[in-house]
This record gives sequence, structure tokens and C-alpha cells, in this order.
Amino acid sequence: VCVAGYGPSGGNEILQLLPPPTLQAKETQGLCPERDFKVECGGFSNRPVYSLKCVPDTSLLVTSGPPDSSLQVWQVSAEDSDVIKSVSAIPTENGTGQPWARIATISARAPWVLHGSRLDNVHITEVESRKNVYVAASRSSEELSGLAFLDCNTLLLCCAKGQLCLADVRQPQSPLEAVSVPSAPCGERWCVGVGRGPQGSDSSSQPVACLSSGGHLTLTDVRKTSESLASAKCRVPSPSSGAEFLCVSWAPALEGCLAVSGFDGTVHVYDARSWDSSGREAEPVFVHKGHAFGGWDSGGGPPLVTVHTWHPQKPRTLLSAASDGSLHVWDWVQSCGKC
Repeated sequence: VCVAGYGPSGGNEILQLLPPPTLQAKETQGLCPERDFKVECGGFSNRPVYSLKCVPDTSLLVTSGPPDSSLQVWQVSAEDSDVIKSVSAIPTENGTGQPWARIATISARAPWVLHGSRLDNVHITEVESRKNVYVAASRSSEELSGLAFLDCNTLLLCCAKGQLCLADVRQPQSPLEAVSVPSAPCGERWCVGVGRGPQGSDSSSQPVACLSSGGHLTLTDVRKTSESLASAKCRVPSPSSGAEFLCVSWAPALEGCLAVSGFDGTVHVYDARSWDSSGREAEPVFVHKGHAFGGWDSGGGPPLVTVHTWHPQKPRTLLSAASDGSLHVWDWVQSCGKC
């Protein structure tokens, strides 16, 4: 597990942590005496780390953060060293003054990073050679809130104002066409999460969840992002004004389950299989409140969950981090009636 700090001053840590034995076991175990993460190696970043991605099939990490849209590439240490060191930077044209870049990685053909801060500066760069592989064609300067590889040829881009856009690496000259999220309320910021299709299906049937700063969730499909399949309202304490930590993700090993965070110190798990197009408030099947009781963050306020992710194999296991520097790994159990 890799984590990093995002403080405004220099000296933010980047750490690779070894999960506790109970998380690495293939089968569910009982009580385990060792429940803490162990630091395997680490380094320091002289800028805040707002996004961190491992590059599959390599020992490289890619990070992004203010004050511009450039990327930093890191080498995780070899066996004889415990240092994560900076190896290169990927600058972007006219990147100074731009928002920090959203990033996604893949290694289908070669280790690639998809990155961009606005719709008119989306690139794919080969991580090791820093060769530019793809530049999106767009006249729009809408700010991006997320992007993802659907496969090695297809990209999904999400704008902060709620537009979705599909792009094809094989057609770099085709202008990007952004389509608004169905029934998207105006004035809210949006983020996106892409799931896996049913077992045996191709990438064209991947589900897409769009989450707004007001707590609205809209489900669609990459085959037709302009049509809503279902919608709901999250049970959030209050709409998020900043929306910088909004996060929605599909469970990789549970059909129809997704998790939402970024509004407070909790992570909500929903079962979306019964949702319709009414947009009514959805009841979470589980709420993780561990971070909310962890004390105060550096700003003197209650902790805010900054990111969460699902364990790739354990169906009901998630990891979450918060603004007080806490990292939790937890399982959830769906309640049965009034049990």
C-alpha cells in the first residue's frame, strides 16, 4: 500500500507500507496479533501529493499536485535500499498556473500515464521514456475532476461541472464531445467512478457512477453516457463545498455495490441494484465511522476522509485514509433486518 502527504510545505512523506498479515491471507482468519502496517520504504516530496498511482508491472509511482499540472515519477527502492527516490518529472505544455493534474495508469502495451487538468490538455505519456503517446483534441477548457482507462484504447474523462467524455487513443484527431451527466443539478462539482462489467463481458458494458458535491449519484453506462440507468441521493450530513476529496468507487468483487466518501469522516457503502430513476434518498448498507472518532486533523477540525479504495480480491474489505493521517483497513457486514 502506498500513501503520501499533501501538506502545503515541503517534506511530505511518500511511504510504501506492508499490510498486516491478516490482510494478506487468502482466506478469512480469526484474530491476528499483528494489526499494524509496517513501513517498507519511503521518501520525501517537496510539493503536496494530491494524487498517487502505482504503475502496473513496474516499481514506479506517479504523483501530481500543486502548484502546476506536471507529474513526478518515483522509483520504489530495490531490495538493498529502503528509499523511494524521485527519478524524473513529466512537464506539460503551458502547465504553469494550471490546476493539478488528474492521473491514471496502465501497462497494457507499455507503462503509460493518462494525465490532464483541463479537457484541452489531456495527454498519455510513456512513463519511462517520457514520450508523448496521445494528445486529445478539444477546444474546451473545462476543468477535469477525474479520468480513467476503460481499456488500452478507450478513455473516460469527467469534468468538474458534470460532463462526461469518451476518447479513443486510435483517433487522436477526433474532437472530444462532452455530454452532461443526466439530471445533473447546476452549480455542483462532480467526480466519477468506473466499475467492471459482469463476468465475461467486454469493456463496453462497464458501469459508471457520477457523484456530486450535493450528494447526488447518477448511474450510467459507458455505451451511452447521456442516459441515466438509475439515480439516488446519498445520505450526507451536508453538501460538500470544496469537493476536493469526493470519491466514489465500485466494488470489484461484489455486483452493484459502491462506496462514497469525501463529505465527512465516514465512508458509506450502498447496494445500487434496487435503485430506480426517482433520485430519492438511498439507505446505506454500511457506514464506516472509524475516522470520525480519531481526534482532530492538523487544521483543528474533525477528520475528513480523503480517499478510499476496495481490496482487489477480498469482496467486503476497504482501505480508507483521512486528513488526520490515519489509514484504516476494514470489513463490512450487511445488516439483516433489525439484527
